[in-house]
Amino acid sequence: MQLPPRDPAADSNERPRSLHQEPGATTTTSLGTFAARLIGATLGPLRAGLALSLYLVAGVAGMPWFAEAKSGLTFASFRYVFGFVLAGLVVGRLARSGGDRTPLRTVGTKALGSAVIYAVSVPWLAVYLGIGFGKAHALGLVPFLVGDAMKAAVAAVLLPTTWRLVGRRS
Repeated sequence: MQLPPRDPAADSNERPRSLHQEPGATTTTSLGTFAARLIGATLGPLRAGLALSLYLVAGVAGMPWFAEAKSGLTFASFRYVFGFVLAGLVVGRLARSGGDRTPLRTVGTKALGSAVIYAVSVPWLAVYLGIGFGKAHALGLVPFLVGDAMKAAVAAVLLPTTWRLVGRRS
């Protein structure tokens, strides 16, 4: 797999402009994974896939709305954007089957969405940085597990409650 050349600015020691940077991580923590999974649950697989694909295409074309106000495809966290599209499709499909109607099912649906994102992003990181899978796992997955669990817990409360309030049933 041939990836674009690395962006030296992505490896700089500048303070990140997004919410938080985990020690030793190569990307910042943001609400991108939460948003991608929420888009899947609310829009369904087709519309979520289209919306997240548009997000990807516009960002590659130059819209600076990826993490740290980046655009293009030559930075470490771009790997997540591909995962967002796939996670939106998976979460959308599971939500259409009732995977977001109870707290427990919502947590499971969000966990599978996260697994899809990491299935894309961790190998991409290994290739991008020229490191082994174990090191990519330690840098690109482990630091974000607690945040992902918290985001899934928030969704587990919000989604089933919201669907009950608006009258959407499984």
